[in-house]
Amino acid sequence: MTIDLRLTRRKALAAAATGLALPVLHAGRGHGAETINFATWSAGVDQVKAHLALFEKQSGIPVAYTNSPFAQYRETMITKFTGGAPVDVLWVSDSWLPEFAEAGWIEPVNPYPQLMAYDAETSDFCTKSMTYKGKQYGLTYYTDYMAFLYDADMLAKAGIAAPPASWAEVTEQAKAIKAKGLSEYPVAIGLAQESWLIEFMSAMVFSHGGRFVDDSGQAAASPGTVDALQWLVDAVQTHAILSPGAVQTGELEVLKSLSAGRHAFALLPKYRLRVVNDKSQSQVAGHIRQAMMPAGPGGSHATVGWMRFYGVTPRALANKARAEAAIKLVEWFGGKADGQYRFQKVVTEQLGLGFGAKPLFDDPDIRRTLNQYGDVDLMAQQQDLAQKKDTIAPWFGEWNDANGVEWQQAVLGKKPAADAIKTSAAKWDALRKLG
Repeated sequence: MTIDLRLTRRKALAAAATGLALPVLHAGRGHGAETINFATWSAGVDQVKAHLALFEKQSGIPVAYTNSPFAQYRETMITKFTGGAPVDVLWVSDSWLPEFAEAGWIEPVNPYPQLMAYDAETSDFCTKSMTYKGKQYGLTYYTDYMAFLYDADMLAKAGIAAPPASWAEVTEQAKAIKAKGLSEYPVAIGLAQESWLIEFMSAMVFSHGGRFVDDSGQAAASPGTVDALQWLVDAVQTHAILSPGAVQTGELEVLKSLSAGRHAFALLPKYRLRVVNDKSQSQVAGHIRQAMMPAGPGGSHATVGWMRFYGVTPRALANKARAEAAIKLVEWFGGKADGQYRFQKVVTEQLGLGFGAKPLFDDPDIRRTLNQYGDVDLMAQQQDLAQKKDTIAPWFGEWNDANGVEWQQAVLGKKPAADAIKTSAAKWDALRKLG
């Protein structure tokens, strides 16, 4: 279940007021230069340490590096901030940007042209995902988007020559595959109440030309949003090509089920393409392909993207020397190191994560890596059409829970799709008024 950001922050403030003990970051190893405190969640730890070692060697700037599990990371950082622990540079999720910016825990990087220059080579949705109220708050750590995957072998057995280009074609092809007995439920989409739910829904909405929220911040309740939900309702209730159990199915279950050869089509994060085409992890390795996101009647091949970024704190920018060191560290990881996007390249090659630096799509090593399990040119084409989530706000968590329930009720046939979207929109606007 999604956490209500405001309630959690109140708890952290209360804990700080009672004198909660905070972890102390170790002192730097260098002499003369001030230590920069760098906090991340526990991902790619070996890669981070190796890249840090090069940074310290070349810059002479000591870095105190700490990490904590992602499940506890956000609350850990809130506790550090409210308790005054030294943090200078940190990983931030795009979902937390309004909260962290409003609380004054991170600062815009617009005053630093050496960082802003990277926007010209960064995927547009990444830059927008780091921007709040007209100010940019960092550089990309990693990024990805929701992809449409299909089993080429199953389509061939059904006599289907090409993957669907529209959601209407998804329906027709899935019905044909079901009729031939190749799959009970040819489509797999996770609609369980978990953190991935908003990405699944946003991909459906954006590809149908819809929006949850308009440019003014008010609920949109657009026709495309209703169309997206109606497609899911029809897929379950009318065509039986999507299991009603989808409302209890999470992203990991979709991955496992597709890997077991049970479906022809699935929505999954693009990085999962590596897993489903790995013979040690998938029964259908070599058969899973990516197609452009199908388009709805009034939509396009758009999908939703998400990203994580390097943020800097007010402490980091409090004096000139520390600010210069912190900005160098951000650029070393999120930008170029020795003239190359070294770290984004490393996490792609070694961890399978996506990148925001568009020139990497032309890098020979990256192309070789991605083409082992996918089509790098199609990946780039789809990434160009990715859009940032339009629902990120301090009240996102509370709304997301309510919105998920509405979608699930409609999918199960318990209320009309239009009514579900209307109720969800009213909830958004009510929470927005509360601030």
